[in-house]
Amino acid sequence: MWHIAKREIYDNLNSLRFALTTVLLLGLMLINAIVHLQEHPVRMQKYHDAVAKSLNRLKSRTNLYLIAQTGPGYLYKKPSSLHFCADGGEDFLADNVHGGFYAWATDDLAGFWQLDYMPATLNRQNIRPDTIKIDWGFVIGYVLSLIAILFTFDSISGERERGTLRLTLANPVPRHTVLIGKFLGALVSISVPFVLAILMNLLVISTSSEVQLGSDTWSRLGIILFIALLYLCLFLALGLLVSSRVRQSAASLVILLLMWVTFVVFMPGTLASIASGFSPSMTYYEFNERAMRLVGELKDEYEARLQDMPKDPAQKMEFAGEYVIKDVTERERLIHEYLTQQHAQIQLARSVTRVSPVVLVQHLLEVFAGTGFERHQQFVENVQRYAREYREFVTDMDRADPESLHIIGTYEGMSKKPISPESIPMFEDRLSLGRDFNAAAVDLLLLTLFLVVFLSGAFLAFVRVEV
Repeated sequence: MWHIAKREIYDNLNSLRFALTTVLLLGLMLINAIVHLQEHPVRMQKYHDAVAKSLNRLKSRTNLYLIAQTGPGYLYKKPSSLHFCADGGEDFLADNVHGGFYAWATDDLAGFWQLDYMPATLNRQNIRPDTIKIDWGFVIGYVLSLIAILFTFDSISGERERGTLRLTLANPVPRHTVLIGKFLGALVSISVPFVLAILMNLLVISTSSEVQLGSDTWSRLGIILFIALLYLCLFLALGLLVSSRVRQSAASLVILLLMWVTFVVFMPGTLASIASGFSPSMTYYEFNERAMRLVGELKDEYEARLQDMPKDPAQKMEFAGEYVIKDVTERERLIHEYLTQQHAQIQLARSVTRVSPVVLVQHLLEVFAGTGFERHQQFVENVQRYAREYREFVTDMDRADPESLHIIGTYEGMSKKPISPESIPMFEDRLSLGRDFNAAAVDLLLLTLFLVVFLSGAFLAFVRVEV
């Protein structure tokens, strides 16, 4: 097995395709590193400036009612330091959530802070970006898979044409040994320039003080490299499978290129377009219509009940606070429904396109690079968790004041004591590697299943091949 693998490696190292592969991968990875070093500092500076502006605005409010009514302002998604690994269509996803308040009832009763998500502009009919970004996802998903095909299309069929396969099998060498030796030889031949290009990429990026790669980041890079090699093995197995079934190398190359175009180029966009029509989400126009109708219904109900209320100021204050909180609850319920429908449609498109290996790899790279749709969902969850903490803080501070009437929602019913800016909880957008593993479990399993199926098929085809 090792002798066959060494022969494959030696033949590949002396071939033109190995030289072209090395130059191509090094060139793409260097371009990726240079572009990232130019874009990442700008992205981080924009993020830090926006966060600082939002925090300064929040800390300027020392009155508990204003803190509760206006909320923390804009909450921003932290850019990933591994953006160069997978762009994830970040340009199409909202990078912030805004909390606002709306006056809806009378001149002396204002609304209260509520989450207001920006509408997603992600193209749900085509989950890929409109322009090609030279990130690791592109290099691995498209270039590396094509290179694997070019290294294996003639592994078996080429030797059958030259008659060397008959001489090899005339010796007491098991067929599975020959197949595994060729597989390992191709794997090492491609892995050498690929890993070299990755090391060059990381070396260039790590020289910049603007890009911080911590221990968690290096762990994620190791996982991404493992996924890339798993994906490479999948296409090597596919190449050996087709090469074992076809007698001529030219026919093998044509079939593999057609399969590559089908799996990598055609299927992701086409299947996503079909899936997007199965569960159409609420449009932004419909959402606005429902929101305006909800406001009208709450206002009419409030004014109708207000006329029947006794003249007791305390009861009227409690009633007003009740409707302010009801307004927040109903609005956020509608916004959450709108957001859930958007996410469900995107999830459906992503689930259908999982039959394509390149989509699986793209999803996995986005998950561990901290970009894309899974990252967006984590950001939304972080925002919702922070919103609960923020409201609990307001409630606790109000309860701690014995002079307060403890009627959240009205100025007269809440505490008037000054609030220290340092005591206000601050939003922190965190990533969890454990949650990322949970999100990636199905895709990892499917990618491994693809590899097992193609390897098994290659073995069965080669065992039965006539030489």
